Amino acid sequence: MEVTQGSPLMLPHTLQELLGHDTVQVELIPEKKGLFLKHVEYEVSSQFLKSSVYRRYNDFVLFQEILLQKYPYRMVPALPPKRMLGADREFIESRRRALKRFINLVSRHPSFWDDVLVNIFLSYNGQDVQNKMRESIRGMGDEYLTTPFASQAKDFLPADIQVQFAASRELIRNIFNSFYKLRDRAERMAARAIDNATDLLGFGKELSALGSDTTPLPSWAAHSSWGALKQALKGLSVEFTILADKAAQQGKLEEIDVVEKLNLFLDLLQSYKVGDLIGYYASSIGTLSFI
Repeated sequence: MEVTQGSPLMLPHTLQELLGHDTVQVELIPEKKGLFLKHVEYEVSSQFLKSSVYRRYNDFVLFQEILLQKYPYRMVPALPPKRMLGADREFIESRRRALKRFINLVSRHPSFWDDVLVNIFLSYNGQDVQNKMRESIRGMGDEYLTTPFASQAKDFLPADIQVQFAASRELIRNIFNSFYKLRDRAERMAARAIDNATDLLGFGKELSALGSDTTPLPSWAAHSSWGALKQALKGLSVEFTILADKAAQQGKLEEIDVVEKLNLFLDLLQSYKVGDLIGYYASSIGTLSFI
């Protein structure tokens, strides 16, 4: 079988078009007290929809569950763990970043971005968003039951589909493993830059402390160069403060521009495992090949 223009096997969008479709910001808002426990809320803002809504972690969970139910053959990203009790700032910030990656992958997915469910999640400001999301799929089956391509699915399969599928699965596994290692190394590089900034700042503070020392000099040292040396040490401490600031900026830059982008790509690859997508594909290919 030849894959032709307009075939559902071909993605009609470039990477730049997908990345440029929408940018969704996820920001933490101050903790609110519920009846028994505090809960964390996020402000979710869509550039494409020009909307801003408040969402809780459980809203993301239901949103993902419905996506998996409606699109069992699509790449639905994973969510970060809940782990609320005893969660520290580092965990909460890590989860915020993961939620941002999740919703950006969803909002840029060409099969999702026009879906009413995505529109509800990103723009509905009513009281009960979870009930609204459930209502949007009431009486509907999964995507395969409604797509016009369902009855022609077998016709789109190339003769060597099993070979191609096995090769694709192996390629995805290898790419994931390599990028996982790259992400880990990038994280360590960013952490080292931030640690280096802390050490440089501490070094500068010690130089400043020496330069500001007011201990009286003994008479035999009254004509020594200690005073001039102290002035030099104070001046040098300023340079170390500047170096520390640059190292901290470098660490943050590596963390945001390098580590986060690698995490985004890993989340994309990990989507094949969410809901056992590879298992779905293998089972479906086997069934269609048998028919």
